[in-house]
Amino acid sequence: MNEQSFEDAVCRICEKSADYDAEAFYFLREGIDRAVRKASAGNPERRHVSGRELCEALRDYALAEFGPLALLVLTQWGVYETADFGRMVYALIAEGVFGKNPEDRQSDFDGVYDFEETFARPYDPPAATA
Repeated sequence: MNEQSFEDAVCRICEKSADYDAEAFYFLREGIDRAVRKASAGNPERRHVSGRELCEALRDYALAEFGPLALLVLTQWGVYETADFGRMVYALIAEGVFGKNPEDRQSDFDGVYDFEETFARPYDPPAATA
């Protein structure tokens, strides 16, 4: 897929619904690319990734890219839980940007991890000791 068609699809999705900032879709696409590269390492064929694998790759990417600001950035984009990643992926599937396997379900993205636990707790200051 070329860059222009991805941009067009994101524009159409964002025009229909203001749930997610366009930047969230570009973050998602980069996360998908990273997940596929990791899953396909050592294999000349690109491998399909599951919803869980994608969520884990997006977690790692967010932490590497934004560190302690990851939760703030994601929530400013309208992304509050892993199910939001699923809704975004399926919006792009509906636009014909991505494909899916017959066994894939949007619910595969539900509850993969807790955003607060994943993105905020590691950066909480240590409790004071008396």
